[in-house]
Parts: sequence; structure tokens; C-alpha cells
Amino acid sequence: MGNRYPCGVLKFDVKRSMTPQDIAEVTELLDAVEKADAHKPLNDHLWIDLRLGGRAGFAGLTIRHPDTSQLIAYCQVSRVNDSWSLDLVIDPQHRHQTLELGNHLMAEAMQVIHEQGGGHIHWWVFDPTTDHQLLAQKVSLTPGRTLLQLRVELPLSESVVAATKNIATQSFKVGIDDEQWIALNNRAFANHPEQGGWTKQILESRQSEKWFDAEGFLMHYINTTDSIAKHELAGFCWTKIDHDSDPLLGEIYVIAVDPRHHNKGLGRSLTVAGLNHLATAGATTGMLFVDKDNIAAISTYLKLGFTTHHQEQAFVGDIN
Repeated sequence: MGNRYPCGVLKFDVKRSMTPQDIAEVTELLDAVEKADAHKPLNDHLWIDLRLGGRAGFAGLTIRHPDTSQLIAYCQVSRVNDSWSLDLVIDPQHRHQTLELGNHLMAEAMQVIHEQGGGHIHWWVFDPTTDHQLLAQKVSLTPGRTLLQLRVELPLSESVVAATKNIATQSFKVGIDDEQWIALNNRAFANHPEQGGWTKQILESRQSEKWFDAEGFLMHYINTTDSIAKHELAGFCWTKIDHDSDPLLGEIYVIAVDPRHHNKGLGRSLTVAGLNHLATAGATTGMLFVDKDNIAAISTYLKLGFTTHHQEQAFVGDIN
């Protein structure tokens, strides 16, 4: 089981902002975890918060080895719209200490949130274990949403493409399509804790990421008889490619149809359009996340050939 260190001798720190050296050290830990799990820790919002050195509501909690000062555990607190998002990262060589290190970090994270007024909390966990469940119980978090990661081999089969209505799409125009897209996104995800309530600043933060490619951000417009909005955005499929993956993995990052245009088959058509774009760009596997209870969407994806790769669990709760 290896050595265990009393919390009294752990080198613990809470940072409200991160220096370039801090970011480099945390990134090194994240890289080690990604290599061990074949999964990237930190979602996009948390990663951008870290890379920018910490925005309002941010806290980076670290634990270092008492002898070597090597970073062995990291917990991040970030403000996401009207709630809080957490992630807990343990060095693969110290996972036998997940409960010990996690108990300390999670308790401190709850205190940080309490000091900033409290609120609703989401802690997303990749393939949760008994240790994660025990840690959640310790800080009064309970199982909430479950996300499935689905994958499909690319290119899609000819029969799937032939059975799908082809629709016209055009690439996102930065500075032109922004406002229409934000309005549709926020209607489609009105009750969604992460994707709802986007602002121009949030969109711009994604556009500044190195993976952003407007060519793969597909917009579907329709003509209307409305005297004001004759060219109406009805849906979109925003894709991204992980150029560091092998084989090359293409993701449907966000996809939505305006609620006013549901039940027209646009979801399937936009999904196929996105996957075809990813295949043309060289991706050999397509991937997306979907809520486990979104039966209609899952049914559509299974018919396209997707299968479940893994699931991620949100532990949720409220703190005053």
C-alpha cells in the first residue's frame, strides 16, 4: 500500500490565482493522469480557468509530497454560471491514498465555496470507484447526472448516410454568427447547468483555444417568411478534433436544434453532417457525450452506430 502521510505533514496550499510555474506543475500532473487513464482530466471550463491563471471564484488546492515537494494531488474549484464545478486529480502513483488526499482536499474545497457564498456544486468523476463514492458522502454530495461517452468508427457506413436527410450547413463566421448562436444555444440549453446561460465572453474563451476551428462549427439556417429574420438559425453541430490523440479522435462538442424546430429529423442530419466533416478532416473515431436519461438522443446515436465507451458521474449538492 506504500507510505501514508498524516495530514499534519502534507504540504497543502490554496491558490486564488496561478503563476506560470503553478500552471506548468499542474499541467504536468494532468498529463500523467491523462496518460494513465487515456482520458483528459478537467473539462474545458476548468482548463480555461487554470490556463488563464484563475478567474473570479477560482481556487486551486494542491498537496505536495512531504519529502520531494512533488505535486501529488490537485483539486480545482471554478464558478460555472450559477453553480460550482469541481475536479479532483490524484497522481497515478498515489491512488492508494485517494481517500486520505481526497478527504483533505474536498473538505477544503467545500470551505472555499462556503466562504464565497455557497451554492450548487457539481463534481464530475470519470468511471467512479468506491473511493469516489465515499469522498462524496463525506462532503454531503449525492449521485446526480450521468454522462455517457459514445463512440463510432469513421467514416460512417454508406447505409447510414443514405438513410439520413442531407441538409445544407455553413461554417460559423466569427463576429457575425455569434449573437444568433448564443441566443439559440441558450434556448436549447435553458435548464442545463454548464451549457446554458452562455455569454459572448464564454464563447470568445472557446474561440481562443488552439483546438477551435470555425470550419468545423456547422450552422444550419432556414429561410422564413418573417419580415425581420428571413434567415433563421435552426440548429448547429460544433465539432473539435483532438490532434494529440492516436488514432485521431473527432468530437461532436455541442449539438442542438432550436426547440421551435424539434421533431423534424434535424438532430440526426446535423450529427451526420458533423461526423462527415470530422472524417474528412482525418478523424477515424467520432465521439460525443450525452446524458444517460436523454433516451431520444441516445436512440438516434445508436442507430448511427455509436456504442458506449465509458460513463462519467456527477456528484451534486448544495452548500450554504
